[in-house]
Amino acid sequence: MDLNFSIYTTSLTLESLDLPPSNVFPAFIFVTLTYCFILVFNMTVLLTIALNRKLHKPMYVLLFNLPLNDMVGATAFFPQLVSSLLSQSRSITYSACFVQALLIHLYGAGSLLILTAMAYDRYIAICCPLKYNSLMSSSNLLKIIIIIWILDFSLIGLLLALNYRKEICSTKIVEIFCNNPSLMKLVCGDTKLNNYYGLFVIAFFDGLSLLIVVFTYVQILITVVVKRQSDAKSKAIQTCGTHLIVFLCFQFTSVFAFIAHRIETTSPSLRQAFFASAIIFPPILNPLIYGLNTKEIRQNFIFLFRKVSSTKKNDKLSGMKR
Repeated sequence: MDLNFSIYTTSLTLESLDLPPSNVFPAFIFVTLTYCFILVFNMTVLLTIALNRKLHKPMYVLLFNLPLNDMVGATAFFPQLVSSLLSQSRSITYSACFVQALLIHLYGAGSLLILTAMAYDRYIAICCPLKYNSLMSSSNLLKIIIIIWILDFSLIGLLLALNYRKEICSTKIVEIFCNNPSLMKLVCGDTKLNNYYGLFVIAFFDGLSLLIVVFTYVQILITVVVKRQSDAKSKAIQTCGTHLIVFLCFQFTSVFAFIAHRIETTSPSLRQAFFASAIIFPPILNPLIYGLNTKEIRQNFIFLFRKVSSTKKNDKLSGMKR
């Protein structure tokens, strides 16, 4: 007979990190610095776009959403991991676990939707340049951003809500962090509806985004080849090539991680590695690839940095004169 546990009085146990005592402190330093770097890199991109009116264009407004989303994912994962390393405890309350899972899935779905919107923007800019200003007007851009976040919050919110129970039949989380599949394994009774809806959400986000991205990049490739302009080719390859690589890598790691939960023979370590990589690497690489590697953002960042440095220097000189 299954035992029922109340979510209000029972703590959950996350999968062990399997770190020897001698490696705990180095791991704590590494994780903390990684989280700090993620915040600094993404805040740099955010501030650079926000404080420069020249960057208030559709492409950069869409890009503005990416570091915001990346910081949500990183904040859902890293602080809890730091806390575990400090306390040497893998216990977590159900409410904290639920919030972590919600934020991580909002981050994952949000990444796919934002990258898809960016691909659409590049498609319009390269394939329909004369219609760009009308198709990507301020009102249409606002609609795209609203649709992104409504889809993200509504579908992911319902996904996690289906797993919410006042009583659960297990307290063991089979991952190093909380997510929807691990929460679903705590549920008592039949979870067919959860499974079916979870598969629908995966198919919707991954299938829709993959379809749109493949279509847009095929059209971009055709347009570039037909135009036969070397500068257009190099710009398209540089802008779209890195975007496509990042998108496909994120697709592969996230899809494999979720499918692995449904294949019992999959190595837990391999599954956890894919899950963790989908959370850790994009928030580090995205600001470098889409931010500082973009000429306009890099130039404006340098200008902003020099302006701030000059202001501090003038203030210091003024203070010395007084």
